[in-house]
Amino acid sequence: MSLRKEKAARIRLAILDQALKLVGKRPFQDLYVDDICAKVKISKVTFFKYFPQKEDILLYFFRLWCLRRAVELKEKPKQGLSGIQYLFDRLADDCEAFPGIMLGLVGYLSDPKRPRKPFPVKVEEKVLLFPEVREVNHIEILSIEQMIENFVLEAIFNKEITRTTSTPEITRLLSTVLYGTMVTGHLTQQQPLKMYFRKNLDMTVKGLA
Repeated sequence: MSLRKEKAARIRLAILDQALKLVGKRPFQDLYVDDICAKVKISKVTFFKYFPQKEDILLYFFRLWCLRRAVELKEKPKQGLSGIQYLFDRLADDCEAFPGIMLGLVGYLSDPKRPRKPFPVKVEEKVLLFPEVREVNHIEILSIEQMIENFVLEAIFNKEITRTTSTPEITRLLSTVLYGTMVTGHLTQQQPLKMYFRKNLDMTVKGLA
């Protein structure tokens, strides 16, 4: 890892870290670039070099969220419905920890003008985040929809899902339940949130069995 690339990776990770600390449980729109720059001790020019718009922080956060799941699943593999349950649980945890970020992410993902390409994660960032994981640079980052689809295929193979319908349709259904639960859980102030995620998933899975 060159010093220049390592410095760039550290800056981008520091920007995200301070953004999460600053936003806390507030709405994402209440997060200001000036405040992030002051905490990280960088100029706004430098900030926009790494994140062309503030909302890119949301995409970067979610890309790293998917990376963390990939690392965890590499160390402790899961299959089928247990894998889907795992994704729902992890998302519920972060909805509790970072409600402003997660709700901001849902809003941004639904914007038809947002970029279609996933936000890039550099090898240096992977190594800094997971220095203890061997060959972490070779771990593929799948989107949450791709992870769900893989688990759906396993669930069908294991006969945990027997409903006759296409894998993409089931994946879209579960994705709808996942994102919808994030929004309705906030609107109706469900507590504990993880149990609300599990309840909605359980009801959906029963209709697929």
